[in-house]
Amino acid sequence: MTDHHAALFRPLAIRSLELPNRIVMSAMTRSASPAGVPGPEVARYYRRRAAGGTGLIITEGVAVDHPAAVDNPRVPRMYGEAALAGWRTVVDEVHAAGGRIVPQLWHVGPLWGAMGAVDPAITPMRPSGRWGTVGTTSYPDDYVARAARLTRPMTEDDIAEVVAAFADAAVNAAELGFDGIALHGGHGYLLDSFLWPDTNIRDDRWGGDPLARSRFPARVVEAVRGAVGDELPIFFRFSQHKQQDYTARIAETPDELQVILGSLTDAGVDVFDASIRRFDLPAFEGSDLSLAGWARKLTGAHAMAVGSVGLGTSLRDSRIEGAAEVVDNIGEVERRIQTGEFDLIAIGRMHLADPALATTLRTGSPLTPFDRAVHEGNLY
Repeated sequence: MTDHHAALFRPLAIRSLELPNRIVMSAMTRSASPAGVPGPEVARYYRRRAAGGTGLIITEGVAVDHPAAVDNPRVPRMYGEAALAGWRTVVDEVHAAGGRIVPQLWHVGPLWGAMGAVDPAITPMRPSGRWGTVGTTSYPDDYVARAARLTRPMTEDDIAEVVAAFADAAVNAAELGFDGIALHGGHGYLLDSFLWPDTNIRDDRWGGDPLARSRFPARVVEAVRGAVGDELPIFFRFSQHKQQDYTARIAETPDELQVILGSLTDAGVDVFDASIRRFDLPAFEGSDLSLAGWARKLTGAHAMAVGSVGLGTSLRDSRIEGAAEVVDNIGEVERRIQTGEFDLIAIGRMHLADPALATTLRTGSPLTPFDRAVHEGNLY
């Protein structure tokens, strides 16, 4: 076997997590867990990617135990006897195939109701009661009209309950044998909604300048770190863009981003999962550094890039423009890892098309030709 893309196949240790390579399967919602319980099909799905050589699997978003955490009954939960038993099988299957797996803990926050009908008696969790100013979004007008109505801001009791729910979910994950914890802090969901000044206009300790806006997500990180101890790494997904507005930003300058990410680093984050629609887009004017590159430069923590790896355009854009193609941009990924811009590359849709993607890259075999049904496909 001839090894291609050697930089991608260097090992990496992060606390107790030892990775054989830098290839990560990115979190992708599958909606294949009826009543929130991952079944044998889910276990087979993750095991196939582990057996294919992927260094680390980050699961789809997993609901914490809070009434407004996730609005789709087919999204898996990290609580309840049946769901935890299902996850134990997933973890055991991945480990048996030689893989490592981390759950992405999730609370949708302001985006409650985007994935399905919801109980009107449940109040969405929003820092200031705001859904967010509507900008460039793919959500339908009828949902936006409903969601844009103001709700009550989160109370101190709400905040305490959500923090506890994340910590409890992390404990459950650790006890099941997961190899780390990932937190979804991007895309306009709950943790991110505190970082975004458009949805966080609070005038108490949880709102204000970038440092104050970072206090709630940092508190969640602190609680998770305290709950799981020092061995397991904590991943934190963040983004500039939001589902409410793809042009939104949490930081206008590197200095502002440093304040936010520095607070999260101090709280216990080990790896920043920098979500952007193309992994190589410059994050700020005057520099070619990607968002992941800035995260690593500003904090010294590990950084993971994601976005359109192997694709000529993001799938969101391709749905609008009516075209997409597979592009071998793996060499650019490798170059940026080699220069130390970021440490890991998370790949989503290409893992759906090719469960053995890591082996494909190692051997230099061709990438799977684009097929929307496969690259956006259901669980298999």
